[in-house]
Amino acid sequence: MAIKTIPLSLLESDLEKTLKECAESGDTVVIEMPDRKLLAIQALDPMEDDNLMDELLANNPEFRARLAKSKASPRKSFVMDDREPSGK
Repeated sequence: MAIKTIPLSLLESDLEKTLKECAESGDTVVIEMPDRKLLAIQALDPMEDDNLMDELLANNPEFRARLAKSKASPRKSFVMDDREPSGK
């Protein structure tokens, strides 16, 4: 896996293309911010056992609070439409 460094302006000019390249290549993309800070974007392999959710739950109180708020909020039910599409 390689690391590719690009300026923020390149990411902004074609976000979708840059993210797609990152996802397909598996390379880490480091973004050079205007204030000289760096930000990394790394693709996650959906076939690997990703523990991101476990880490967020274990180490991030803000994430746990958002999750609890979401669970406590009312839910809207889905309406199933059993009608045939028109023209049949």
